[in-house]
Amino acid sequence: MNCRSVTIAAAAAIVLSLTSVAAVRGQAPSVAVQPPAPPMAEDVFKNIQVLKGIPVDQFLGAMGIIAAATARGCSECHRQDGPADWTRYADDTPMKQVTRQMLLMTQEINRIHFGGRQVITCYSCHRGMHRPKVTPSLVALHAAPPDEPDDIVDPAPGAPPADQIFNMYLAAIGGAVRIAALTSYTGRGTYQAYDEDAVPLEVYARAPNQRLLVWHTSFGDYAMGYNGREGWIAASQAERPVPVEFLMGQELDGRRLEAELTFPTRITQALTAVRVGLRVSINDRDVQVVQGTTVGGTLVTLYFDMETGLLTRLMRYTDSPVGRIVTQYDYEDYRPVGGVRIPFKWTRTWLDGRSVFQLTDVQPNLTIPPARFARPAQ
Repeated sequence: MNCRSVTIAAAAAIVLSLTSVAAVRGQAPSVAVQPPAPPMAEDVFKNIQVLKGIPVDQFLGAMGIIAAATARGCSECHRQDGPADWTRYADDTPMKQVTRQMLLMTQEINRIHFGGRQVITCYSCHRGMHRPKVTPSLVALHAAPPDEPDDIVDPAPGAPPADQIFNMYLAAIGGAVRIAALTSYTGRGTYQAYDEDAVPLEVYARAPNQRLLVWHTSFGDYAMGYNGREGWIAASQAERPVPVEFLMGQELDGRRLEAELTFPTRITQALTAVRVGLRVSINDRDVQVVQGTTVGGTLVTLYFDMETGLLTRLMRYTDSPVGRIVTQYDYEDYRPVGGVRIPFKWTRTWLDGRSVFQLTDVQPNLTIPPARFARPAQ
């Protein structure tokens, strides 16, 4: 496992679902349980000086942005005595001290010149380089511009309505009746991280929005789950500082959307402020671009193949104090399962790595015990 992938790993925030109060005649109403305040980054990690007051998963995402902006790995900023040793990550180093100064500088620029809006980030200047360049690159100036879309999609004149694109997608994968009849599935296949060997993968999914991915590494099981209320990442301490990290805020909201799109009967209600942008090309195929916002405020862009109607890409953006954290999924190899076409292969790309999930066998409408989606013990 490369070090930059390790950065994503970290310690846990606890989120409990809020139960409703139900008054029953003849007995006292039940009392709603207020979820405890989630631990912030400074509650879990030592020596946090600038990025205080944010959840653990957002803090780790911010580390990913800094690493991506400067093309630096964990050990180039942090001290580390061994591949699974986290004890010295809190030690001060010259690189960490400079990074803190840069974070305060960008905050001050945004405050003074942009009314506090996040306009300038680490990536604005560094662009994947340790030191920002001061001389214009003639190669870059006269080369073809990079195919890098803007985060925000502007509505395109004459574009079809979003619901028309969504309905074409639902028809392409089997139609509303067949989709509604697919209530669960289990699958087996392989998981392959960047520059690593493939390992066995298990997938469990149950409508409308429960999903669990488990792959078996040499360090132990690694799991990403969402049970309709809570989302988590769990792994061996050889790969992560603590065994279980519960997701929060927009990251939890993004995982919910991913789980819902496993059974996409409600795709037309999944996003608000929906707009259809200009057509673009992905792998030499024209796609329609649809962007909107989830109820939790997560910015989401969906790409649909214009010929087949299938969903080929999902990009979601999570806010952080140092910039947007972007996660991308590319879907391919659609095959019928219980009369519904699902992607047997998807690639997850994020700031710290790229992983390929490949299914080889899928069984529809099996009974999956509720315990399979239970929140893991900490």
